Amino acid sequence: MSYLSFDRSLLINLERSLSKEILRTNRAGTYNCTTLIDCNTRKYHGQLVVPLPEIDEYNHVLLSSLDETVVQHGIEFNLGVHKYEGNNFYPNGHKYIRQFDCEKIPSTIYRVGGVVLAKERLLVSFEPRVLFKYTLLETHSPTLLRFKPFLAFRSVHTLTHQNNMANTSFQEVQNGIKMCLYEGYPSLYMQFSKKNIYHHYPDWYKNIEYFKEQERGFDYKEDLLVPGSFELPIKKGESIIFSVGVSEVSTYQLKFLWEKELEKRHPRVDMYSCLKNSAQQFYKREGDKTYLLAGYPWFGARARDEFVALPGCTLSIGRMDYFNAIIETAIPELQHFMNGNQIKFKLQEIDAPDVLLWFIWTIQEYANHASIKEAAQRFGELIYQIIDFIQKQKHPNLFLHSNGLLYVNGVDKPATWMNAVENGRPITPRTGYVVEINALWYNAIKFAAQLNREKNENTQADLLDYQAEIIRGSFNKTFWNGSYLYDFVNENYCDKEVRPNMIYAVGLPFSPLEKHQQKAVIDLATKELLTPKGLRSLSPKSGFYRPVYVGGLLERNRNYHNGPAWPFTFGTFANAYLKIYKQSGKSFIERMMIGFEAEMKELCIGTLSELYDGNPPFKGHGGISFAMNVAEVLRVLEILKNYDNNQTSE
Repeated sequence: MSYLSFDRSLLINLERSLSKEILRTNRAGTYNCTTLIDCNTRKYHGQLVVPLPEIDEYNHVLLSSLDETVVQHGIEFNLGVHKYEGNNFYPNGHKYIRQFDCEKIPSTIYRVGGVVLAKERLLVSFEPRVLFKYTLLETHSPTLLRFKPFLAFRSVHTLTHQNNMANTSFQEVQNGIKMCLYEGYPSLYMQFSKKNIYHHYPDWYKNIEYFKEQERGFDYKEDLLVPGSFELPIKKGESIIFSVGVSEVSTYQLKFLWEKELEKRHPRVDMYSCLKNSAQQFYKREGDKTYLLAGYPWFGARARDEFVALPGCTLSIGRMDYFNAIIETAIPELQHFMNGNQIKFKLQEIDAPDVLLWFIWTIQEYANHASIKEAAQRFGELIYQIIDFIQKQKHPNLFLHSNGLLYVNGVDKPATWMNAVENGRPITPRTGYVVEINALWYNAIKFAAQLNREKNENTQADLLDYQAEIIRGSFNKTFWNGSYLYDFVNENYCDKEVRPNMIYAVGLPFSPLEKHQQKAVIDLATKELLTPKGLRSLSPKSGFYRPVYVGGLLERNRNYHNGPAWPFTFGTFANAYLKIYKQSGKSFIERMMIGFEAEMKELCIGTLSELYDGNPPFKGHGGISFAMNVAEVLRVLEILKNYDNNQTSE
């Protein structure tokens, strides 16, 4: 069996198989996402989900699902699965599945009597098109395949219902048809690699349920249009390809297109190859611009997420080309923001107080992979501009005080990554001097000084080092409470909650803390925050600890940053732990990676979810694939791989 293989005993168990999802993307925003047995459980699921910027900024489900039926001797065996009211599943096609494998591409083996049918699928790179390949492995009599497409034509954030507006007409194209249900949408082309018979009898399949949305407290019932069915015979050993896309394809080229795309796929044989593959799925090319999406299925490009995740999702896996493409797309938006241009930024939340500081950290990571010299030549001037921008009080929510520290207003709207809101106000109102923002600030100043020295600008470097010393002194005076760091300080209020944010004061390349302070912080984090899925967002000793991410929207928002574990925090934790415990700490960090390895076959297979419960069994929740988490675990894997060499060179 391959690394990502699942047998019949799991697949026929709906409780287990419906909890596992697959996600494939085309690096241009289009994705294919469903459960292992092709039963959609979210409104975000679909066989072909595409961005339609001509309509809005969201993705749209065009082809929701596809039901295949095997016909022998007039007897029909429907391989589809849908959930209807009353916990009824129909048809029960999952009972025919013998194996699911996703080492290179999703592949399902069905057995119906004497028929063994293989189904594979892949997305065409940078094109909104999904291909399905069916191969008849075994049969003892003439076999007919029937296909019923379930069409949605709606945003991923909405649901559709039977209506009189849907255009149910079709037009014939080469070996198939095209349809467009609503004005403004592109036509959907459904074509086979061989001739077929199409029967047109449009009908609405009502009250299909998505229980994941029900769990989240959202509407969860939908009606989908089935325009008709395609029928075609298939012989033993024969393969048929079904193409669904927003443009017509030459059906004679489908076999060649399939083979061409398959050659690009690499096996997923361990945690590293899984996460490397997952990292590249966050890439989104839009014309001459490239972004790093925050996650799937509902996230766009968010500035903080992009800069935190960029090193791990590119540099740590040898994709300097994508680092360059993404950073060169981001820089003009940063410059537009600093110039005060009120344009609609593609990078969401670019005005958040910590975004510019995370950008500088990203360049630090670039310097580690290229060189300090290269970083200085390429990005030095921009980094000086950013620091000057902050020092001259030009940022709308980043205020430099006379003590050298940065002050933010986190009362009116979230100022940090802990950004859950209730009635538009932050649930966790971190305001004043925030610990990781000022740790990032100290680190940025020290890095800028390093770049200046690389360029022989020693006077400026000395000035920056002097400023850093002021920050270091004020940082310790403000945040150090004798045993760990306050999370934020506002006038006379010092927030004593133990949160993972203090780790950044240890794990960043430049720390404002003494060694004994660093050790105290890392030891407390290990004792109270560390889980197999990263650091808890709040210590269990707190009276506000809410470790389980369940319930309706309000309950989940209140829990969001008050107990659940976030894997991305483990990246800086690992940096900090190795900084303190060196070689003896390496084996500990390696052991902690087992918890992430276990997730490769859970939830969305081959990737990491957005967050995990803070208590055992540490179940995953939120976005099914989250860039910062994938990135930071990849970065830790790289650190561990290179650790012995780095220690020797030091």
